[in-house]
Amino acid sequence: MISLVLAATLATGLLVQSPDTVPASPQAAAVDAVPKPAVSFGAFVDTYFAWDFGQPATFDRPYTTQPARHDEFNVNLAFLEAKLTGEKVRGRVALQAGTSVQANYSGEPNIGTVSGADLARVIQEAWVGVRVSPKFWVDGGIYFSPIGWEGFISWDNPTYTRSLLADYTPYFVTGAKLTWMASSKVTAQLQVVNGWGNISENNPDKSVIARVDWQATPALALAYAIYAGNEQPDTLPTRTRYYNQLLAKLSAGHGWDLWGTFDVGVQTVPDASSQTWYGAVLIARKAVSSQVAVVGRVEGHSDRDQVLILTGTPDGFRTIGGSIGVDVQPEEYLKWRTELRGFASSDPVWPRGGIPASSETGGFVVTSLSLRF
Repeated sequence: MISLVLAATLATGLLVQSPDTVPASPQAAAVDAVPKPAVSFGAFVDTYFAWDFGQPATFDRPYTTQPARHDEFNVNLAFLEAKLTGEKVRGRVALQAGTSVQANYSGEPNIGTVSGADLARVIQEAWVGVRVSPKFWVDGGIYFSPIGWEGFISWDNPTYTRSLLADYTPYFVTGAKLTWMASSKVTAQLQVVNGWGNISENNPDKSVIARVDWQATPALALAYAIYAGNEQPDTLPTRTRYYNQLLAKLSAGHGWDLWGTFDVGVQTVPDASSQTWYGAVLIARKAVSSQVAVVGRVEGHSDRDQVLILTGTPDGFRTIGGSIGVDVQPEEYLKWRTELRGFASSDPVWPRGGIPASSETGGFVVTSLSLRF
């Protein structure tokens, strides 16, 4: 009997010590405990019809990139995306097409034989990120710009069309960024990018963007963004651009949300005084029901020195505007948005009766049906 017990004990000891049953090391156990990154896929399509009261002869609408065409059924933006989400890695790849894409990428630099808009406009985003510490992420590639509340995807914006201020700041940049999650209320970014909304380079200099977001209260979010860099082609003298932006968003209760943005830019000019521009926009949205909302906007944009908007007129582009829209979302994945928008400028910069730059006023009405899943 004793011999049987000894034999059983010995066999048990050998079994415990066998390679197949040795417990994993603490390091291996920690690796196994980290969830694997998840991959998800999505798609978006935004169709529209717009009528410009100035009836531009070429059907291309001036000064705004959404809607970009007059008297035409078309696609504002369509994209396919793949996203990677993990505790230590993340990324997104999205391919796109649409009239807003054509409009926004038309000025992409084309220096050399493998750069230019033909490839750039197809890529909405292509970036990868790694978490280097619990509070720091490093990301690099082509990604959406941190400037402004209004982004490139119409579905995510409070108004269907984008404000003048948004249309004349970068929607995308190419570079690398460091994100610091300082606390549950404060996040900061520092970025080094090729330039002001371009993928290909046009000079040997790099630009810098910084942004700080502060969730001051559960209802109030504040942010500040700054940009600095040379935005001239290598064949021209350096003109350094300095841009500042203040942002605020307030959830006022009873279905009301407010967005406010103010920006001012300065660009140096060789052997001359600096050039300036500034703009402001206020957007208010009221949820009438769970499916219907009304949204209004007032805005102003002054670029007398024609840094961003070249008109060739004495007073440049000095414009005020407003819009009112109705959003209907009968399903989680479906939106119908209609908007009426008008502008008044100090110079005749808008078309009238098919004649370009013949009127101080302009406007349009647009309706859109979009699907996202």
